Amino acid sequence: MDETLPTATVRTQVTVPMRFPDGYVTTARVHSFHGLVDGREHLAIGLGERRDPDTSPPLVRPHSECLTGDVFGSQRCDCGPQLREAVERIADAGGYLLYLRQEGRGIGLYAKLDAYALQDGGLDTYEANVALGRGPDERDYTVAAQMLAALGVTRVALLSNNPDKAAQLERLGVTVADRVLTGVHLSPANAGYLAAKVTRADHALDLPFVP
Repeated sequence: MDETLPTATVRTQVTVPMRFPDGYVTTARVHSFHGLVDGREHLAIGLGERRDPDTSPPLVRPHSECLTGDVFGSQRCDCGPQLREAVERIADAGGYLLYLRQEGRGIGLYAKLDAYALQDGGLDTYEANVALGRGPDERDYTVAAQMLAALGVTRVALLSNNPDKAAQLERLGVTVADRVLTGVHLSPANAGYLAAKVTRADHALDLPFVP
């Protein structure tokens, strides 16, 4: 890992049985940490069999918290389906879901709801953040790199469509040995949102209506 990366340590590891609304069940190893640079309560959720990270990099998804999508099933985004997909795929392959407290691409829950109101007026998800005086995407993956270092992981297979996640992790000293794309969770309510992710942030999503 990058020698300049502040050191974090595992604070607690507990076993948590998980059950999703569709009936899928698995068991997770939930880690909390000391020393994360932003002071927030991020989690690393270990799923499946542990791999030797030197010979078989774990499947890792940094997943930014989305209360509306992850918990309440909002269809304005694809966060809830991506979370559900990631848990099963990581449990099958062995790896970690990094649950990052970066709601609304880092602008917070209330500001995200303000951005929704602007989107209802015609702005896309990135334009709405900028109209609020924020960056189009303020997420910083330093804590993700810190957690991986604390877990002894230096190489990952990254489960993400977002090239910025891979670029930031590489700059922070994490070797992205492979990029694994998530599925496309398209609905009438999130079509514009997904299109903006492709055209504004170069996400690898194969949408039928985006050239």
